[in-house]
Amino acid sequence: MKIYDQNLPGTSATESGRSQEAQRTGRAGGQAMGATASGGGDQVELSDTLNSLSRAVSSYSASRGAKVQALAAQYQSGTYRVDSRATSRSMVADALANGGQ
Repeated sequence: MKIYDQNLPGTSATESGRSQEAQRTGRAGGQAMGATASGGGDQVELSDTLNSLSRAVSSYSASRGAKVQALAAQYQSGTYRVDSRATSRSMVADALANGGQ
C-alpha cells in the first residue's frame, strides 16, 4: 500500500496552499466534499490480492444463488428430501467450531 502524505515536513508552500484551496472549494459547494482540484489530492491503490478476493466472493455468491434456486425448485415440486443425519452433524460441527457461541 502506498501512502502519499502531502503534510510531511518539507512540503512546499504552494502544495499546502493548493490543499487549502481544495478544501475551501469543497466547502463552498463548487465540488463534492473530499474532492480536490487539479489532481493534487490523495491517491488509493488497491492490491491485486484484493481484486482476487473480490472475484472469489462474486463467484461464490453466484454459485450459492444457483444452489438456493435449485433447492427452492425441489422444495416447490415436493422432491426435496432432508438428510437429517448430515444436517445434525453439520450443526454440531459448526457449534464446536464457534466455541458454542
